[in-house]
Amino acid sequence: MTQSGEDRYATLSQLGGKTELPDGPDSAELERVANGQQDVDYVVRFTCPEFTSLCPMTGQPDFAHLVIDYVPDEWIVESKSLKLFLVSFRNHGAFHEDCTVMIAKRLVDLLSPRWLRIGGYWYPRGGIPIDVFYQTGPVPDGVWLPDQGVPPYRGRG
Repeated sequence: MTQSGEDRYATLSQLGGKTELPDGPDSAELERVANGQQDVDYVVRFTCPEFTSLCPMTGQPDFAHLVIDYVPDEWIVESKSLKLFLVSFRNHGAFHEDCTVMIAKRLVDLLSPRWLRIGGYWYPRGGIPIDVFYQTGPVPDGVWLPDQGVPPYRGRG
């Protein structure tokens, strides 16, 4: 049963006010809201064209264009908490693969979506772009899923 009115938002602690940036992804609080459209299969897309993390070996910044698609079930992610979670990687040292899959796993653990995928399109370091993809399984039948719209590397931008 879906909550209605302000009850759906009663547990949110970050929306509607100033929120401090988390120190890193482990301390970032992702929040969720009851899905008011549980009877419909639809895709939610978040695009983060300026994602930043740090190389765990050199401390140099790494940049990516992330595209997150998911088909919600009972929950949707609250977008401000997602933004704060993603920005928390700016001071976090991890390889591209770890960052991309960590984001997907946190969302899957929080939301238990019907389906989720993430495309991490990383800008080159040392002349080699690394693209990382994660998906929970097949796309649910009847769901329209657009292409992620990020071309193969040819001077992305």
